[in-house]
Amino acid sequence: MFESLSDKLEGALQTATGQGRINDLNIAETMREIRRALLDADVNYDVARDFTDRVREKATGEDVLTSVTPGQQLTKIVNDELTHFLGGEHEGVNLSQIPPSVLLIAGLQGSGKTTFCAKLARHFRRKGRSPILAAADVYRPAAVDQLEKLASEINVPVFSIRDDEGVPEKDAVRVAKEAKTYARKKARDIVIIDTAGRMHIDEQMMQEVSDIKAKTDPDETLFVVDSMTGQDAVNTAKEFNERLDYEGVVLTKLDGDTRGGAALSIRSVVEKPIKFASTGEQLDAMTEFYPERMAQRILGMGDVVSFVERAQEEYDERQAERLQQKIRSDQFDLQDFYDQLQKIQNMGSLKELLGMIPGMGKQIRDLDVDDDAFKHIEAIIQSMTPEERSHPQILNGTRRRRIAKGSGTEVRDVNQLIKQFDEMKGMMKKMSKLTGDGQDVNMQDLMGQLTGGGGGGRGRGGPPGQNPFGR
Repeated sequence: MFESLSDKLEGALQTATGQGRINDLNIAETMREIRRALLDADVNYDVARDFTDRVREKATGEDVLTSVTPGQQLTKIVNDELTHFLGGEHEGVNLSQIPPSVLLIAGLQGSGKTTFCAKLARHFRRKGRSPILAAADVYRPAAVDQLEKLASEINVPVFSIRDDEGVPEKDAVRVAKEAKTYARKKARDIVIIDTAGRMHIDEQMMQEVSDIKAKTDPDETLFVVDSMTGQDAVNTAKEFNERLDYEGVVLTKLDGDTRGGAALSIRSVVEKPIKFASTGEQLDAMTEFYPERMAQRILGMGDVVSFVERAQEEYDERQAERLQQKIRSDQFDLQDFYDQLQKIQNMGSLKELLGMIPGMGKQIRDLDVDDDAFKHIEAIIQSMTPEERSHPQILNGTRRRRIAKGSGTEVRDVNQLIKQFDEMKGMMKKMSKLTGDGQDVNMQDLMGQLTGGGGGGRGRGGPPGQNPFGR
């Protein structure tokens, strides 16, 4: 995300690298390049000017350290100001002390509102809440059906009103209002209202969403903006805010071919925090927005904290202890390996995960990271009997031919997987004894497989053992 802006900011900061000290000349040159980078990324002109003015003021102030290089000084200042520019502190969603909490989702058509509603429901469900989705987009064809389909994937109910022939109710205010009543009866603690959008702002749409807000009294109204829409996104955000006075912004489609600056400008223009960032169509492709982490990613520093948080969602202390004991006692088998692959895939897109590792983002930018990279490995393991997974040493030629046939692979693929598993198992056992932390070693080894450091994936057109990236 924000690849173009990231490249240009890194280039601008290189201006001061190698110079003996910070001075007015290299500050002016660096600020000129940073402003150009921001404008090229479609950042609002006034926002770009204010940003560079703040950086220049800090760079020439008395608090500049003399023990580091000019490049390091400016990078630190730019990182701090970029964090401030993106909102400073993370702000979560406001929820009511008395359920149900009501979250109203608004935005233009095509901004990704309906998909975001499902992602938000999944987000809260994983936190132990009981959300319900309200289908108040009553105009777009099949909008209710789309919401119901997405909700079925995450096992969250949808409230809608249909007549005897299955036609959705056209009164969106009624749907939203009754959804809140229904949620209270069914002990659902969060109501997420999906509203209709239009191709352009019009009075009818704005009045309807205003009426929904008035009748449901939401605890939070979120404005969803397509990150690819350019400066129109800023104007739309201002008009929506004037009518709805929303509490937060959601950036969608950050994985697309977008400069992204206009979306980032919204925070400064409407002075409302960005609360969520969405990076794809899959329902797990959404994260809470942390300004400091996003600033670090834009400057190529990675986001280790988010990576660790995702890993922690998939692991608990008991699982980690059991896994550590298995590694130390040489009982880690192919079933355990399969389970670890599942957990890593549950953490999200492989390319996004790798981009969180400092220094990796730029290296993998032009690589084709296949999220189905491990399907062939999974197929091979699934074609084994429980005994074969627990004791791969019994896999003779006959068994390997059967497994290859059952998984749609070749015998050499099975051989390669077993060889790499044995090598990884030995290394994990050795490192576990040294570190005393089997879980961390395991995660590092598996991420090593993802980055091509020893295999385990299947690239497009290649057997297991090649890295999971396309050519």
